[in-house]
Amino acid sequence: MKHWLFAIAVVLSMNTSSQTTTPDLKMKTFIDALMKRMTLEEKIGQLNLPGSGDIVTGQAQSSDIGRKIREGKVGGLFNIKSVSKIRDVQKVAVEQTRLKIPLIFGMDVIHGYETVFPIPLGLSCSWDMQLIEQSARIAAIEASADGICWTFSPMTDLCRDPRWGRIAEGSGEDPYLGAQIGAAMVRGYQGKNLAANNTILSCVKHFALYGASEAGRDYNTTDMSRYRMYNEYFPPYKGAIDAGAGSVMASFNEIDGVPATANRWLMTNVLRNQWGFKGFVVTDYTGIGEMTSHGIGDTPAVSRAAINAGIDMDMVSEAFLTTLMQSVKQGKVTVAQIDAACRRILEAKYKLGLFEDPYRYCDENRAKTEIFTPAHRKIARETAAQSFVLLKNQKNILPLKKSGTIALIGPLADNRENMPGTWAVAARFSEAITVLQGMKEVAGSNVKILHARGSNLDADSLFEERAGMFGKSLKRDSRPADVMIKEAVDIANQSDVVVVAAGESAEMSGESSSRTSIEIPQVQKDLIHALLKTGKPVVLLLFTGRPLAIKWESENVPAILNVWFGGSEAGYAVADVLFGDINPSGKLTTTWPQNIGQVPLFYNHKNTGRPLTGEWFQKFKTNYLDVTNEPVYPFGYGLSFTSFSYGDVKLNTPSLKGNQTLTASVVVTNTGTYTGKEVVQLYIRDLVGSVTRPVKELKAFQKVELKAGESRTITFNITPDDLKFYNYDLKYDWEAGEFEIMIGPNSRDVKMQKVNWVK
Repeated sequence: MKHWLFAIAVVLSMNTSSQTTTPDLKMKTFIDALMKRMTLEEKIGQLNLPGSGDIVTGQAQSSDIGRKIREGKVGGLFNIKSVSKIRDVQKVAVEQTRLKIPLIFGMDVIHGYETVFPIPLGLSCSWDMQLIEQSARIAAIEASADGICWTFSPMTDLCRDPRWGRIAEGSGEDPYLGAQIGAAMVRGYQGKNLAANNTILSCVKHFALYGASEAGRDYNTTDMSRYRMYNEYFPPYKGAIDAGAGSVMASFNEIDGVPATANRWLMTNVLRNQWGFKGFVVTDYTGIGEMTSHGIGDTPAVSRAAINAGIDMDMVSEAFLTTLMQSVKQGKVTVAQIDAACRRILEAKYKLGLFEDPYRYCDENRAKTEIFTPAHRKIARETAAQSFVLLKNQKNILPLKKSGTIALIGPLADNRENMPGTWAVAARFSEAITVLQGMKEVAGSNVKILHARGSNLDADSLFEERAGMFGKSLKRDSRPADVMIKEAVDIANQSDVVVVAAGESAEMSGESSSRTSIEIPQVQKDLIHALLKTGKPVVLLLFTGRPLAIKWESENVPAILNVWFGGSEAGYAVADVLFGDINPSGKLTTTWPQNIGQVPLFYNHKNTGRPLTGEWFQKFKTNYLDVTNEPVYPFGYGLSFTSFSYGDVKLNTPSLKGNQTLTASVVVTNTGTYTGKEVVQLYIRDLVGSVTRPVKELKAFQKVELKAGESRTITFNITPDDLKFYNYDLKYDWEAGEFEIMIGPNSRDVKMQKVNWVK
């Protein structure tokens, strides 16, 4: 008999037979019995989530964390890696404590585990929910095989400001698409059975509005109307929660003047009462302690504010651990509040099967056989290729021929560490595939590849150091810039075509990586300019974790392939697309501005009372003196090696009433010579409303594969549910009137029909 199953004696003493109870009742019965045995100190201990700190294999006993675990002061740990370490620590919890309550182990498994997939922003550009769910499923398999049972993902923060570095972790600017992706990732992580040893608990973050931080500066203030919250920024969080997410992470920013971590309206009224969330809420790293800097009180005060708001678990601050007992004695926090938080954490552990077997995620054999497997890497390679977005392909430079001489140039052409991208915590950086390696292997023996660095990432060595953190050094070249450019030009002149791997490094985006300039660094621009002067065909292989302002590049470089950061197999995936083994099909999930001055720029904006119609520039209309209102690349944009044509939009009726269904269809034809995938996008505009409505909103999409010359009728069924929004009183409903139904390959190039819909 397993000694940690202390509950057996408890359960046997109860009148209710386990054979006749529902799973929820069994869980309640179990946790009721356990909590009756817990002291208040032990309950508070469950609310404490420290970092793994000084834990190393074999030292769990002697560590400070080990001591706190034995004293019942720890509910879980995060960012501890490997079965051996986790088993050591779990052994302390279930064999050396009074109640033998297992720990929960979390990690930032953001876009894969050791097998790393494209950064989330890149992954979103696949517009393929099955592919996205599969990436999360593989991440869960690998993380759970290494002892992890909880991930701090998906990040569902909607973002329309590319200055914010963490835009790389999200799914772009659209509420509908963000909700779909968030739900897909939750399904992938949690599967159909959370108690299985290859599924993990998901955590929706950062609740809420983190992606709308002022000036695009990380951790900054957010101020927003509730109308906008509900209609634009809340849907991705809710989509993931509706999919069954087991936990939620509070954001760093304030909302309505109150930090999210202390915001009862947000955490209790919205999350629990309106949305029906039943899981637990954890702070972000030191989130409680940071509220003293926000200016709402000392440590005891902010701890009380957090628990009163509905926070269940304190990450790192240990504010709950050190102050809640005193607050209870003072009558400022109730035992019932602590009980509720403790229960929710215990329920998560129960659902994960940790009470049944606390070592269920500590299988050494799984750790050896289910992580970084050839099968997983193959899927990562295929997935990365689906995320790439072809932005320009003048004179069909791409795909490249598997013959002749190719010059591969740029600071990111041969850099392993930067291929996985930001927040690749568990990545095997030394085994990531570079572009140079990938191209050499995929091209074959008939291609000669010449390589030169060409430039550093940036002229400023200190900037480059900041952009190369977490072991992702750019290995700066000490030679003068003109010498490096000359070397690159020399090999370009020897080649048939030039491929330039340029843009951002992995840590130029991500947490605490905000930028006031979103252009390619000037030293790289100088390199590109010099290569263009050779007269050779130039392909810009663009690495980035955000939308960039590449107006000059879009006007002057013949071909641009945006590859984001493709993960472990990035180099292979890049080569697969460059040489035409895979036809790119990615579509942007963000709008790309001409310059930083246009930010925020997004497709589903409101009209003004003085809209610009016709030619730019017009005085006393909403426009700029120096540039047009238009982006370089619109939301939903992406090219293919083939071409597609769209017929006119056809509706089954010009008018509807009540709950009738509108059918909108369009014939899409592959007019090129390659088999290709196209994302057919449906947008709707509500022309007249009780409140102002966006100029268009994404409401559905279909990704279809068409052979050369093939035509297919794509049909969308639209119901009143697709017309609903939150009005001024935050009532969720639709309003009768005239609507524009638009279908196209992106948010700009659409065909339209109008329909009248009455209640």
